[in-house]
Amino acid sequence: MLLKNYKATFLNELSSWYDEKEIESFFYLILESFHRKKRIDLALEPEMEMDALQFLRWESALAELKKQKPIQYILGETEFYGLPFLVNENVLIPRPETEELVALILAEEKGKMEEGKARILDIGTGSGCIPIALKKNLPEAEVYAIDISEKALATAMKNAELNQVAVHFRLQDVLATEELESSFDIIVSNPPYVRHLEKIEIQPNVLEYEPHLALFVADNDALLFYRKIAALAQKHLMSNGKLYFEINQYLGKETVALVESFGFAAVQLHQDIYGNDRMISATKV
Repeated sequence: MLLKNYKATFLNELSSWYDEKEIESFFYLILESFHRKKRIDLALEPEMEMDALQFLRWESALAELKKQKPIQYILGETEFYGLPFLVNENVLIPRPETEELVALILAEEKGKMEEGKARILDIGTGSGCIPIALKKNLPEAEVYAIDISEKALATAMKNAELNQVAVHFRLQDVLATEELESSFDIIVSNPPYVRHLEKIEIQPNVLEYEPHLALFVADNDALLFYRKIAALAQKHLMSNGKLYFEINQYLGKETVALVESFGFAAVQLHQDIYGNDRMISATKV
C-alpha cells in the first residue's frame, strides 16, 4: 500500500479522538519511527510503499491511538532537550516544562561549572531525562540520580547508555531518607505535585497510562516532597549550592514560602513559556 494513501485512512480513523493537526503529527512521528523517513521524504517519494508487516505495525499503532495511549509509549521513544529517550509505562513522558528547568540550570550554572568539577543530584529521576541532559551539556560534572522505582531506574540506565553518558543511579525512597551519602553543588527535582483534586484537568491519555506514583500527591499535603527535599538539601548542599524544583503552577507562592522557611536565600519563582509559575531556584547560604 502507498503510504500517501494510508495517510488519508489514518486521518479519517482518528478524527473522532483528535484534531487534524495532532493526527498529522502522529502520522509523521510514526513514519520516522517505523520507516526512518521524514515528512519531506514522503513528499519527494510519493510512491513510497509499506509492506504487509509494516502495514500491521501501522494498524496496531492506530488501534492504540484510538485507546488514547500516548504516542510516545506506542513508539517507545521520545525526544528531550534534543536527545533521544526510551519511554514506557514505568516512567513519565518528559515534558517541555522540564526542558525549561534544564535550560534554567544550564543558563545559571554552566559558566561556574566550567571552572571546576561539580556534583549534581536529581531526586525522582524517572526516565533520567534531567540528569542525562545535564551530564550531556556539563560533561565534567559528576551526576547522581535516585528513584523509588526499580523499573524506572532500569529505563533511566538504558537512556544513559543510549546517550553515552555516565550517571550514577541509585534505588532510593527520598521520603524514607534521613541522610544523603554525599554533599552536592546542585540538587534538582521534579517530584510528584499534582493534587488529586486536579485530576479533572488531566487528559485521559495521562490518567490511564502514565505512572500515578510519579504524578500525584494527597490534597492535604501537596508539598510533601518539597518539604523533605528542602530539608535534605539544607543539610547536603555545599555553601552557595543551588536547589532547583519544578512545581505545581497553582502553588508557586506556597512553595517559595516553604523553601524560604528552610533558610534558603535568593528564592526565585520562574515562569514557563506559557506564563505559569513552574520552577523555583534557591541558594544555600
